Amino acid sequence: MTQIPLWFERRFDFSFPVEHYPNICIRLLGTPARMEELLRGIAKRALVAKPGEKWAAQEHAGHLLDMGPLWLGRVEDFVSEKDTLTVADLSNRKTEEANHNAKDLSKILAEFRKERMSLLNRVEGLSADNFGRTLLHPRLKQPMRLVDHLYFVAEHDDHHLARIREIIR
Repeated sequence: MTQIPLWFERRFDFSFPVEHYPNICIRLLGTPARMEELLRGIAKRALVAKPGEKWAAQEHAGHLLDMGPLWLGRVEDFVSEKDTLTVADLSNRKTEEANHNAKDLSKILAEFRKERMSLLNRVEGLSADNFGRTLLHPRLKQPMRLVDHLYFVAEHDDHHLARIREIIR
């Protein structure tokens, strides 16, 4: 099996048309269901096992929940026409300190679904021209449209879902 590349080593091509935003939103809408499907029926012991002292599957799920405020905040950056997107905490302190393994998985999943719907409800109310607005991504040091931001979130989701799958196998 091919090893999943580290997130911070990823490079992104944002050359697709802005009109793809409805497809990307559908992909984002599906993330909670895909995560629930992956984790359904997995024993607690397997969910919280930390392979090589890295995050457990349940911690990856919690991390996706933790990222919700950043993703929504970046949408607000586009709406308010800032120059640069809000900076992420690259140390993932929130996830490291959250103790997600001590939590009930069903609560993490329910909160993630709620958080994701907040993001989608926010962008659903925007006009199509908002999706082409460009801001600088602080880590990537490249311009990013709102549609690119949503694609970035979907890719981040898939990265962590792939890690969850790898861990629970």
